[in-house]
Order: sequence, then C-alpha cells, then structure tokens
Amino acid sequence: MSDIDALKDEIRKLNARATQKKMDLHDLSEELPQNWQSILTVAQETYDAFKTLTEKRAALKALEKA
Repeated sequence: MSDIDALKDEIRKLNARATQKKMDLHDLSEELPQNWQSILTVAQETYDAFKTLTEKRAALKALEKA
C-alpha cells in the first residue's frame, strides 16, 4: 500500500471518528442541563478529532502535490 493510500485510509477513519465526536457534542447539547460537567471533555475530544483530521488532510494534499 502506498503512502497516499495509507493516508487516505487513515483519513477515512479519522473522519468517522470526528463525525461521531460531533454527534456526541450535539447530543450533549440537547441534554443540557444534564451532564453539563462533561461539556469540556466532550468539546476537547471533538476539537482534537477535527484538528487531527485537518492536519492529515493537509499532509495528503502535500503528498499529492509532490
């Protein structure tokens, strides 16, 4: 498997994870004020997932240009 194919596979998985975290955050917001204590944790996990996804997408673009 080439580096590009491996990165595309990783991005697919990261995209699914980021989407799930987004839904977790959305679900939490609908349940408020219940579980308000978990807002920071869920928000940080969502942020981290999208940050990693964005970085990997940038890496893929750089690989494809090279």
